[in-house]
Amino acid sequence: MKWEVVIGLEVHTQLTTKSKIFSAASTAFGAAPNTQTAVVDIALPGALPVMNRGAVERAIQFGLAIGAKVNRKSIFARKNYFYPDLPKGYQISQFELPVVEGGAITIQVQPAKGDPYEKVINLTRAHLEEDAGKSVHEDFHGASGIDLNRAGTPLLEIVSEPEMRSAAEAVAYAKALYSLVTWIGICDGNMQEGSFRCDVNVSVRPEGQAEFGTRREIKNLNSFKFIEQAIKYEVQWQIDEIESGRKIQQATILFDPDSGETRMMRSKEDAHDYRYFPDPDLPPLVISEEWIERVQRELPELPVAMQARFAEQYGLSAYDARTLTASKELAAFFEATVAAGADAKLAANWIMGDISATLNREEKTIADSPVNAEALAGLIKRISDNTINNKTAKDVLKKMWESGDAADVIIERDGLKQESDTGAIEAIVDAVLAANPKAIEEYRSGKEKALNALVGQVMKGSGGKANPGMALELLKKKVG
Repeated sequence: MKWEVVIGLEVHTQLTTKSKIFSAASTAFGAAPNTQTAVVDIALPGALPVMNRGAVERAIQFGLAIGAKVNRKSIFARKNYFYPDLPKGYQISQFELPVVEGGAITIQVQPAKGDPYEKVINLTRAHLEEDAGKSVHEDFHGASGIDLNRAGTPLLEIVSEPEMRSAAEAVAYAKALYSLVTWIGICDGNMQEGSFRCDVNVSVRPEGQAEFGTRREIKNLNSFKFIEQAIKYEVQWQIDEIESGRKIQQATILFDPDSGETRMMRSKEDAHDYRYFPDPDLPPLVISEEWIERVQRELPELPVAMQARFAEQYGLSAYDARTLTASKELAAFFEATVAAGADAKLAANWIMGDISATLNREEKTIADSPVNAEALAGLIKRISDNTINNKTAKDVLKKMWESGDAADVIIERDGLKQESDTGAIEAIVDAVLAANPKAIEEYRSGKEKALNALVGQVMKGSGGKANPGMALELLKKKVG
């Protein structure tokens, strides 16, 4: 039997406010346990929540960025459940009427097999809520500690429709969402600190069946790698269970990165188990038209719009434009390189190629690049004016990376200028042709690659300094 996978994501994004959603306590990460709490966060009797305007504004930003409906009136509810790190015994969230409804995100999917493709994923909602505290186990023997610094931290929970059909699509969606919330600045994206974490709902059904299968929810995945691994394991586990004659039970599960397996945490609650009801301490959240219009005016240029502009303004391919807008910082680096005088296509190639490869190898971001945009532009200009060739440029970039020196300084100091004197190159060409009669015969018999080998010999004979274009033209002229 063929099986179809059905996946939906609930993503918790920690908002970039300096204070908590219903109190003035700090949201800074890393403080000593229980030093960043207020009376509201620890649920002292009589303490009343006060809405953080900055959290609402960030929710509006997200709604506008995905083309969703921003509700002019939304309601906060109490979600009742008992857990050691939830001081009130309930979480303040939104249920029936969230601040954001609908919207969509377009994803670029690279499947394990086959060609890349584009898909639109619709969103159900995005709602504001407070985070819980944290249970601490590692520093205690036979007991657990409770750190309430995180209690009350503002979250925007973003819920997708169950429209993803593979781990590749789920990862592409999570990455697209991550890129968007960090791009517009509503989340810092620090997954290690829990600022962006995903709950993944997974079920399987026979191909062609309309009804969904029973879902299991994988909680708190904080890396794209774990999302992919957890989904692949869970899908196979569910298929094996069904094919063995057992039924899938709705449950909340955890993924163990060390074993690569999922394991049961608890039976899954439904909405009625949480006994939602409107929070009596919070009035309805009312958002004015003027507020929405101002946020719309202040939104930065979004990735999709920037991709279209890059294609039109700089003549880049759709792939190049998408790659360069993977983050706001990368896009800004590219534009700064072009503004400093670099050819746009060459700038794109170098940023996506050698610069990104070196950063990845050193586990750095573009913000940490020791070669800034102006310095890279200086290197690219020397390629464009034939001072150096591409091969030499790679060596120059490496020296720039290590020393911080400008390209012109390195080229001059190390005598790396490209040889473009026709007479000098012709002498090397003649020597190469005299030493390689067999390659000449192969080229004349139709083997184009033989000419490339001869160009390589000329470059070697010149110590890598010959203008390769001139060398190629001279070879063609002499052996054609």
